[in-house]
Amino acid sequence: MKKIITILFVGLVSFGIQAQEKTAKIEFKEDVVDYGEIAKGSDGVRAFEFTNTGTAPLIISRVYSSCGCTIPKKPEKPIQPGETGEIQVKYDTKRVGPIRKTITVYSNADTPTVALKIKGKVLAGNNESVMMKKKTGPEQQ
Repeated sequence: MKKIITILFVGLVSFGIQAQEKTAKIEFKEDVVDYGEIAKGSDGVRAFEFTNTGTAPLIISRVYSSCGCTIPKKPEKPIQPGETGEIQVKYDTKRVGPIRKTITVYSNADTPTVALKIKGKVLAGNNESVMMKKKTGPEQQ
């Protein structure tokens, strides 16, 4: 009887070890990208770097932006455990003013939805300031 219980116990323990699922885990280097103050029409491409710290391949199924002025680009291939990848974000810098946008990442990771943020401010260039002064005239400023 003692041997049967011991065999059952060893069998259950080994089954429990095998039953542990492999999961992908996404870990971002930074979850906020700060553009700072940038000029109108300047390069609006930035990247969020991440690592798959899990034990299974990471598949990013969708990356969604809160606004049409921000275009995210996801990796097409799975990211293997221990490998790094990036999500590129392109903001339309022709829009002058503050930047406050959210990019939502959907994946097969243990945390399937992650919110990333971009912030900053697009400043009007010198050409635009000169044009505004000419339109309004000195008496209206």
